Amino acid sequence: VQLQAFGGGLVQAGGSLRLSCAASGRTFSSYTVAWFRQAPGKEREFVAADRWSFSSTLYGDSVKGRFTMSRDNSRSTVYLQMNSLKPEDTAVYYCAARPGALIVGVMRRPSSYDDWGQGTQVTVSS
Repeated sequence: VQLQAFGGGLVQAGGSLRLSCAASGRTFSSYTVAWFRQAPGKEREFVAADRWSFSSTLYGDSVKGRFTMSRDNSRSTVYLQMNSLKPEDTAVYYCAARPGALIVGVMRRPSSYDDWGQGTQVTVSS
């Protein structure tokens, strides 16, 4: 599946942004989809993931309670609503996908995902 992430930008601390990730090429509803982020000089960090056959979404500890992931299978799009943004949220945000429902133990690993979008920059000023 081809992925395209967009919606990044510059926002002040405490503000909000909503990222979108549009998929094309395959039946998106049967994929596990995730968001990761990578700041300069740091490893890629897990943000959130959603498995198609389950109602729960997994979140990284640093974003839990502030970020919300949702998906619209009819539009083959997933969203990441980011609230109460902090300067440490500054990073390039990537969406990723993998066919089927991943087990929880591997959902946080970048290596679990086959397809990646190009990334969108989020910058949070203090």
